[in-house]
Amino acid sequence: MGLSGATISAPLGCCVLRCGAVGGGKALKADAERWRRAGWSRRVGGPKVRCVATEKHDETAAVGAAVGVDFADEEDYRKGGGGELLYVQMQSTKPMESQSKIASKLSPISDENTVLDLVIIGCGPAGLSLASESAKKGLTVGLIGPDLPFTNNYGVWEDEFKDLGLESCIEHVWKDTIVYLDNNKPILIGRSYGRVHRDLLHEELLKRCYEAGVTYLNSKVDKIIESPDGHRVVCCDKGREIICRLAIVASGAASGRLLEYEVGGPRVCVQTAYGVEVEVENNPYDPSLMVFMDYRDCFKEEFSHTEQENPTFLYAMPMSPTRVFFEETCLASKDAMSFDLLKKRLMYRLNAMGIRILKVYEEEWSYIPVGGSLPNTDQKNLAFGAAASMVHPATGYSVVRSLSEAPRYASVISDILGNRVPAEYMLGNSQNYSPSMLGKHFSGIYSSWLVRFYCVKVQTS
Repeated sequence: MGLSGATISAPLGCCVLRCGAVGGGKALKADAERWRRAGWSRRVGGPKVRCVATEKHDETAAVGAAVGVDFADEEDYRKGGGGELLYVQMQSTKPMESQSKIASKLSPISDENTVLDLVIIGCGPAGLSLASESAKKGLTVGLIGPDLPFTNNYGVWEDEFKDLGLESCIEHVWKDTIVYLDNNKPILIGRSYGRVHRDLLHEELLKRCYEAGVTYLNSKVDKIIESPDGHRVVCCDKGREIICRLAIVASGAASGRLLEYEVGGPRVCVQTAYGVEVEVENNPYDPSLMVFMDYRDCFKEEFSHTEQENPTFLYAMPMSPTRVFFEETCLASKDAMSFDLLKKRLMYRLNAMGIRILKVYEEEWSYIPVGGSLPNTDQKNLAFGAAASMVHPATGYSVVRSLSEAPRYASVISDILGNRVPAEYMLGNSQNYSPSMLGKHFSGIYSSWLVRFYCVKVQTS
């Protein structure tokens, strides 16, 4: 239902990941090339094997190697992909030649020692939308982050995207949406569903940033520090420092190196999904209907008790009678269900349904942290999007939420930086804002009670 994907290690330092044959020669060659670049080897038609005995002896060693370099702590590592990190990285770095580079559309952040009103870290839908909305308010806005394309397949309720003025970014619409539970009678939801054209969404959000005057730096961010005069200093690659009045982190859920989160909160849970867009024979689904959830159990005794502890469902987007995007999804689990198991389940399900795959167009590895601790409201750096726990804790959806909240968020930021706010938001007679008041205001963007309630429910179930 959502987004991304994996690191794999084993106690003996050698991992064998079996991938069912889901395509023909071209798919296998492309698949093998991705794995070759990632440091894996594969015998054609056989398992993928990577020996890591000299690198990692066990899971603890793998976590230790990542924490401190790319992640703040073990929880941050889990948010970033945990044991599935390699797949997450493969998903995020898919080549998307049809999408423009951000640097080709936006002017660079000036090398001069100027002070920006706002720096937004992260170039996903949340970061781009907040950058454009803030710049529309007259703020000088800099956007910082790796210049990566949108690689995920986003599904949205059609009416919600129309309300955002983004209906032109929907590539396919189903007149209704259905759910299967424990029998073959579908439940009609009565709401049309759309698949977002990721290229068009990327171009539209970039266009809005360009028109609003947002500037850009293609760089990772190492840390954010405070200067003696109270400004924020965003420390980037190659020693580059960008100075601003306010920094907002919109770089995804694994942002613990730049943000502080509440201590003692519930552990994050994870939604994982493995998907394929394929050409098939014997597609049983009506192409005019989107299959939101198919929970019918076709696995019987095929999987062990441990493998069946967390149920999965099929999410299906029939693009035509023969071309379908299928995704096997584990809605939420305290320990992420592996993509290996999800792929195995999907292939077994399709085979049991008599669906024969003729051609593979794309694979997707979706990894979505849900729940977990909320950002600390006393810090001076703010969060937005998944970094602010704005992912819906029961579904994993976040794109529409971030896009719809960006104008309100930007409006409040503009008022605060323009000193058009009540006195309690400011520190004395200074021009600096009160991080505590600002953070508490924005903590209501996503109902914290709902996040906490769902986290407790998942942790105890």
